[in-house]
Amino acid sequence: MADPKSPVDPGGDLGDLLRRLRRRADLSQRELAGKAGVPQAAVARIESGRATDPRYRTVERLVRAAGGEISVELEPACDMQATGSAEPGPIPHDDMRDQAGRRYPAHLDVWEVREPRDWPGAWWAEWYTLPPSSWPLPLPPASYRLNRSYRDERRARARVRRSATVRRVTGPTVPATAWRFVAELPGGELIGELRAHDESPHLRWGDGFLPTERETVLDGVLIVAAYRRLGIGRRLVEALIAAIAGNRGPVCVRALTEQAGIDFLCACGFVIEPSRPAAMRFDQTVSGARQRRW
Repeated sequence: MADPKSPVDPGGDLGDLLRRLRRRADLSQRELAGKAGVPQAAVARIESGRATDPRYRTVERLVRAAGGEISVELEPACDMQATGSAEPGPIPHDDMRDQAGRRYPAHLDVWEVREPRDWPGAWWAEWYTLPPSSWPLPLPPASYRLNRSYRDERRARARVRRSATVRRVTGPTVPATAWRFVAELPGGELIGELRAHDESPHLRWGDGFLPTERETVLDGVLIVAAYRRLGIGRRLVEALIAAIAGNRGPVCVRALTEQAGIDFLCACGFVIEPSRPAAMRFDQTVSGARQRRW
């Protein structure tokens, strides 16, 4: 609580503050109570310290009636520090209502449910081909998690998604025919890396390719486990493709992957090319004899 003309310590005694405001305004307890619209006994209890927990609305009326003002100061929270402002932002889901017309909890993160995978309660969500008519439960308009650890993790990941930057690494440590891109946080923490190299198809496949033609082989995309599924890997691939296009025009990128990597590359626009060898493997036995397998 503070008064713009005569600042006071908000951590001081409330009764002492009220008495000082009343003295400056030249008001008796009865006169102050009349202006504020509260009982005179309430003023007496606050000033004597017998009202240990008065209602905020009562205190606000008394302070304003005495010519003071009340202000609230907030300590920057972890999510406010990212914006550089101590002011609490608007609740992003405040206009959303549940099926009973009630607001969702303000302290949680609420998202719209458009398909089963958006709803934690949809245990059948992995069955992508299950038609809506076969869903065992109707989807709610929105959903949220009560687990605050999960909420804090989602917020932290959202901050990483917004703040991560992608840049190309060049210099003497990177050969002229190689590509290296890294994803970093503002503090310089490395959270992702992509490496690739150029090669000539003419050397591998013989006739049919010009010696000057080049295609890029994607050696690997690595993302820190805690920051996966945030689109950072796709941003690294897009940066590679944009750099190749700006350097030599048409882009041809080849990759060798399996399992989850196939879905990732398909999401980045790659297609499976069955006309080329898929994999080659080299094994060496304990005795030292070499076995080559295609």
